[in-house]
Amino acid sequence: MPECFLESPSAPVIEQETFALQNPDRERLRILVIGSRDGVIETIHDLYRRGFAEVSEWSPLLPAPSSGEAMSILTRERRRGG
Repeated sequence: MPECFLESPSAPVIEQETFALQNPDRERLRILVIGSRDGVIETIHDLYRRGFAEVSEWSPLLPAPSSGEAMSILTRERRRGG
């Protein structure tokens, strides 16, 4: 059943390589929160209150592979070497 939630194994690699070619001075980072549905939502709102990220920047809740939990992903970029 977890395979229903995963993309083809090469998709993330291709996406990362394309990003790197288009943005050689930038690095893509992903912050992942996994836990109960309520725990993930509470954590996203807590991080918002602390000024870390807007609630709308997080992905919609997704099923976490193999665990029965929920997850949400925040994608950020940073300057390489900084």
